[in-house]
This record gives sequence, structure tokens and C-alpha cells, in this order.
Amino acid sequence: MVTATDTQQLAAELGALLLRKKWFVTTAESCTGGGIAYYLTAVAGSSAYLDRTFVTYSNKAKQQLLGVRSATLLQFGAVSDETVKEMAAGAAVAANAQLAIAVSGIAGPGGGSASKPVGTVWFSFWLNGELSSELQHFSGDRGQVRQQAIDYALKRCILLLTALPN
Repeated sequence: MVTATDTQQLAAELGALLLRKKWFVTTAESCTGGGIAYYLTAVAGSSAYLDRTFVTYSNKAKQQLLGVRSATLLQFGAVSDETVKEMAAGAAVAANAQLAIAVSGIAGPGGGSASKPVGTVWFSFWLNGELSSELQHFSGDRGQVRQQAIDYALKRCILLLTALPN
């Protein structure tokens, strides 16, 4: 089981990487409700690499703050590859950040379906203009799904940044 201390260490490690690269990060969070930003800002000195983040829980917020197209939401839904990519791109542009983390999922206990069960979480990462996305399935209660999503996002960003050439 991952503890809050483990998550804090992940956030500190990501922050150190961002400082070395002189990059800014932003988040576009739905099901995590600002949890990624919470851990990033818990690190002293995080203002050197984080200027703003977005909690866009509703479709309306995704459209207004991140520029997610209504057609994307209608056709694919809020929990989809297409939506998180638009969230990440919109957040990166709005925050002038080199790294953007977008997350949208179904934390439960309700809201799931046969095609998108509880624990389904889509992630997208904007890395200096390049978009990638990933689907993960987590288990547990609402809090556990959210925490696993936060930890996954931080770990994935660390891997993405360490894979870049100096």
C-alpha cells in the first residue's frame, strides 16, 4: 500500500526534475479533484515550477477552462482518450507549461458502466508539445482509486522526464 509519505516523495522527485529542466507543470484534474496539485504544492519551493492548475470536474468546466470541445464530450464522454488529450493540451497552453497532466475517471462508488467500470481512469501527458495518453484500471473504494490515480500520474511523469535526453 502506498502511503502519503510515498506520494510526497514522488511529488518531490518530480519537482526536482522540473527544476533541473527549468520546466513548468500544470494539472487538469477531474476524478482526482486537485489531488495531484495538492501533492505538488506540498513541496516547499514548488512555485518555481508550478504556476496554476485546473480542477474541471464538470463537462462545462472542461469546455470553459480547457477548451474541450462539446463534440468530443458528446461522442466519447468525459472519461475517454480523446477528452483527456484535449484537457492536457488546453491546460498546457493556458498555463504556458512544458508538462501537463490530465486525468479523468470513474472513482465510484457509482457512475460506472459495463464499458467503463468503476476504477477506469484515463491519463494524458503533454510533454513539450507531444501528447500521449494511457488507460488504467484501479481497484478499491473511491479514496483508493483516487490515490492510485495520483500516484500513477506522478510516477509516469517521473518516467517520462527521466527518459528525455539532457
